[in-house]
Amino acid sequence: MISVSKLLCGIGAEGDGLRYDAADESSKPQITTRKQRRPVVVWNLTKQCNLYCSHCYAAADTDTAPGELSTTEGKQLLDDLASYGVPVVLFSGGEPLVRDDLTELVSYADGRGIRPVLSTNGTLLTREKARELRDAGLQYAGISVDGLPDRNDAFRGQAGAFDAAIRGIRACLAVGLKTGLRYTITERNAADLDSIVDLLYDEGVNRFCFYHLDYGGRGADIVDADLSPDAKRAAVKQLCDLTRAYHDQGKEIETLLVGNYADAAYLIEYARRFISDAAADRVYDYLQRNGGDPSGERVADIDYQGNVHLTQFWQRYSLGNVRDRPFSTIWDDDSNPLLRSLRERTIHLTGRCGRCQYREVCRGASRLRALTVHDDLFAPDPQCYLRDEELTNAAESAMGAD
Repeated sequence: MISVSKLLCGIGAEGDGLRYDAADESSKPQITTRKQRRPVVVWNLTKQCNLYCSHCYAAADTDTAPGELSTTEGKQLLDDLASYGVPVVLFSGGEPLVRDDLTELVSYADGRGIRPVLSTNGTLLTREKARELRDAGLQYAGISVDGLPDRNDAFRGQAGAFDAAIRGIRACLAVGLKTGLRYTITERNAADLDSIVDLLYDEGVNRFCFYHLDYGGRGADIVDADLSPDAKRAAVKQLCDLTRAYHDQGKEIETLLVGNYADAAYLIEYARRFISDAAADRVYDYLQRNGGDPSGERVADIDYQGNVHLTQFWQRYSLGNVRDRPFSTIWDDDSNPLLRSLRERTIHLTGRCGRCQYREVCRGASRLRALTVHDDLFAPDPQCYLRDEELTNAAESAMGAD
């Protein structure tokens, strides 16, 4: 995640220590006081979902799939993650609220010292359920809303999904559970960006996570719905402008970009053009600390059957299964050639990515998109929207050279 609000406006957040080794700069309570040494783990508790979203990376279905980790197996997994030092577990799906033991697992994670957070479509959240999860130790609920009502409902395959998600958001806010928006930008809903932020800010939401479309699960079936590089650049600029406009009005919103580390390079360029050279240098420094695309390093995924993946979007390749070996053993196994090559990817990148002077703050962005489109793990990310002159002048300009 790249925090636009932190980098462009200096707004502190609880993830500053985790992402930038900048815990001492923030007045907000911190997830951790130093940059993460272990991955944030996304756990897809189930493949079942009450909706059928066209961009679902997990290819979730309305029916239960066989082989879900049991409650007992889940607690054993959480024990291993806690011993390994995992800072955060994101309970996801499918729709995690279809599992009867979600509250029990959240409570267990919290008791083991792991920060439990939730990714949900929000439609099953009542005030009573939100209170139950809050009391169990849940720290945050990210609720997916992909545009205004008509576009959101078309995305999610069910009329009324937007209104149900808004009810879920209100339920969380009513019991004091921190809540944020998860929004995947495509050409189908980009026109709603400003309106959806304004609407949900008025509801009391002040954290917005904007995801680029990654080409996993059903997301690989709608590649043609992704924004063109020029439109993607315009959308990211729009988010930067919106964040600064809210800040100038004295309204603090936390905005984050997820899924395309070309955004890191663009934020440096944006800061230099629209703020100052000093601001660009500061952004560059933070992003160096952040370390670029985290796939296979600072983020991991475990699916409902216990298979370990490089990210939640990369479900088609498994590094191993936690029923056979502990997650900690699987994640530390550098004999896996894909895992090893990803962790040293900057020396393998080719084309635009290979010659880009921002590669240390981007690290080639999505290797999954490159593999899906080019059938080459180290080819350029097809959704890099940087201009040619930015590839060659980036590092020098970011460090203040003439």
